[in-house]
Amino acid sequence: MKHILKIFVFVLFGFTAYSQDDMASDSTGLPGDQFSLQGALELFKNAESPETFEKSLNTEENHVNNLDLNGDDDIDYIKVLSKKDGDVHIFVLQVAVSENENQDVAVLELEKTGNDVAMLQIVGDEDLYGEEVIIEYGDGDDEEMDEDSNKKGPGVYYPNRPYVTVNVWGWPCVRFVYAPAYRPWISPWRWRSYPTWWRPWRPFGWAVWHPFRTRHYRPGLHIVHRHRAVRAHNIYRPGRVTSVSVRSRHAGAHANYKVTRTKTKVTGPRGNSVTKKTTTVKGPRGNVRGQKTTIKKSRRN
Repeated sequence: MKHILKIFVFVLFGFTAYSQDDMASDSTGLPGDQFSLQGALELFKNAESPETFEKSLNTEENHVNNLDLNGDDDIDYIKVLSKKDGDVHIFVLQVAVSENENQDVAVLELEKTGNDVAMLQIVGDEDLYGEEVIIEYGDGDDEEMDEDSNKKGPGVYYPNRPYVTVNVWGWPCVRFVYAPAYRPWISPWRWRSYPTWWRPWRPFGWAVWHPFRTRHYRPGLHIVHRHRAVRAHNIYRPGRVTSVSVRSRHAGAHANYKVTRTKTKVTGPRGNSVTKKTTTVKGPRGNVRGQKTTIKKSRRN
């Protein structure tokens, strides 16, 4: 019995050590590690309105937000600020870092593209993620997406299948904001002025937070490399809000977080070409955190 117990303890210890090392390698050291873009998109999908979406982002049990941008050991409250221009909507997720500073975390960019057809992307802010991170729902083989996303992350790679973005028109929140009586939601909450139901909690450590964060990776959620909601992004970009203090606090991690890209193009006998782009990411200590290969296909007309 003692022998079996020793084996169990050894296996458990080995598994724990491996898990912690594996999880550490997934950390960039940047604040974006502490917010799940995939989780936010899932919450928006199920929300009834931008107001209920904001509440769900700030609900501890949903495990989407683990941000502490001002370093006060309390979770930051995330405001949702929306803007409308015709059939284009943006929803900015923003944190009040201090009385005088705010920082955008991400933006959801929504466009109506036809009768009862709409598309949506969420874009993580470059100050938090090192570069813009774009995520959307889709199916099939994107002309430029992660080749290894079926192994890590939210995407699924289907060779030779046409890529189709998901029509989000049926989502409750989308129908809500396209109703004739809708007025853009602007969160009323500010620095040290928060809803009575909200109580900040202490941020989770990485070993605890990482499993919560990765549980939101779902088939159909893809990391992509281009803005499809171009009009929405053009509306958002001039008003993007950043914090000097947040940038300064994470300057070291930004300096070490480097992305190097190389491209290889192969053209077949019929004139069709495939461009492979290898992305190498260096982590918080300058070590190579990982590599990804994306594929872009061009077909001769």
